[in-house]
Amino acid sequence: MSRAPREFRGPFTRWPRAADTVLAFILFIATLFIWFQGPDDTPAFRTVKDIPPEAVLIFATANAAIIWRRKHPIVVFIAVQAISVLSRLIGLEEFVLFAAVIMLYSVGRYTDNDRWSFIAIGCAVLLSGVGELVKAEPWPVISGALLMPFLVWYTGRRIRTRGDYMRLLQDHASHLEREQDYEARRAVADERTRIARELHDVVAHRVSMMTVQAGAAKTVAAQKPEEALKAMEAVEVAGREALDELRHILGVLRPDPDGDDHGPQPGLADVPLLVEQVQKAGLSIELKMDPLAPLPARVDLSAFRIIQEALTNVMKHAGSKASTDVTLFAKNGWITIQVTNQGENEASFPQSGFGIAGMRERAELLGGSLKAGPRPGGGFHVVARLPMGSEAT
Repeated sequence: MSRAPREFRGPFTRWPRAADTVLAFILFIATLFIWFQGPDDTPAFRTVKDIPPEAVLIFATANAAIIWRRKHPIVVFIAVQAISVLSRLIGLEEFVLFAAVIMLYSVGRYTDNDRWSFIAIGCAVLLSGVGELVKAEPWPVISGALLMPFLVWYTGRRIRTRGDYMRLLQDHASHLEREQDYEARRAVADERTRIARELHDVVAHRVSMMTVQAGAAKTVAAQKPEEALKAMEAVEVAGREALDELRHILGVLRPDPDGDDHGPQPGLADVPLLVEQVQKAGLSIELKMDPLAPLPARVDLSAFRIIQEALTNVMKHAGSKASTDVTLFAKNGWITIQVTNQGENEASFPQSGFGIAGMRERAELLGGSLKAGPRPGGGFHVVARLPMGSEAT
């Protein structure tokens, strides 16, 4: 069975603290050696000799705060903004730009309280605009200074909103899957309970009568053969009534779509006829069936029903265009049944429907197993293994 592809997880998701530490160090180095000069703020590189001593402490503090940006985004944002104001007062106004950009994104991405997130971006936009107004920059520059902080913050917030939505969808899908599994298990349990109740209330009474009458016939057989004969006739009548009741109960609990024929139960000998009937409905089927030794009645019937249900699923969900292989073979005391749909499905097969649950229940009650699922190349397959002899429980 093919595994679902795993969601890609980058280093910032897999090792958040280590990744943020590396990011803080890279930004610290970049802040030390990249600066903006001239009226156009042209980026340039500088040597170690050109770095003011006080700048090293300011830059290290501002960038080290990034390590805690996920747990305390608002606190770290305030600290970086305060350091930014301090750097401007001492003439290093552009040198904490990288840390400020990262923290704007982090406020939008990791702040749980929307009110504080809006306050933070409002303050950032205001400070950026005031700074450009103080420099008497033209309005296009001021507009860009107002827009850029908002875009960075909005990117983080958008990613957060999308992540929350995806988690909500995953939780909902997991809930539906658990609910469907529970309903399938409950349906099986309810069916077992109903069968047990009906068998106890209706059939067990007649079987008890048969046991008592048979014992009485055995007791008087030697001295009073006529009374023993009457008792055995009563046993026969009770047995026929019990059999009729049993068939009626099973017919109610598991109605046969072909009608209410209460004749002999079908078995693997009837599989060719079943295949022929399904072929008349338009389905293309290839049957490969090895000669099998006589099977216990419960195994014979369950094997037939599993094949019948599997072919019914093919007709329901794959349509008449599907090409189906039915294979039966015996090995080491086990019979293996394979029903494979090789065509492209016109509709998706149910992943845990009650039909599949019923087939699996039949197999497990005998001590066997059943697997059903989509094929990697398209189509669907059902594989059942049933014990052939005394191993069947």
